[in-house]
Amino acid sequence: MTDERGIDSVEIGQTVRYSRTVSESDVYLFAGITGDHHPNHVNEEYMKKTRYGRRIAHGALMVGFMSAASSTFAQRIPFPVVSYGYDRIRFVRPVFPGDTITVTYRVTEKDPDKNRCYSDITVTNQSAEVVAVATHILQFV
Repeated sequence: MTDERGIDSVEIGQTVRYSRTVSESDVYLFAGITGDHHPNHVNEEYMKKTRYGRRIAHGALMVGFMSAASSTFAQRIPFPVVSYGYDRIRFVRPVFPGDTITVTYRVTEKDPDKNRCYSDITVTNQSAEVVAVATHILQFV
């Protein structure tokens, strides 16, 4: 059973950020690992004919970066936690190879009865445009 002090170690408003430039190798390695070789991600000529005009990074790769931020946050908590999942994930704008993204992970709610906390995640690009959003649920175990 979870020690009740675990959830008490988290404060509403606590925030972490994770930034990185999305590289060509990120996109191709992710395609290889997941098997998602859709032309959106790996075929420049195909994408030139679309409104995006060039290849876009996988949305699921953005979720991976969200996970990096949630792991950074979780490592600061002196109690065992696991990810209970992501809700309301939306890919608001495309992310292109070469874009620098920043994931902002902010605790917005605590549920002591379920030993969970909820955080809003916002991913922005180098122009401060929101490219993805989600809610993360962290479960104290």
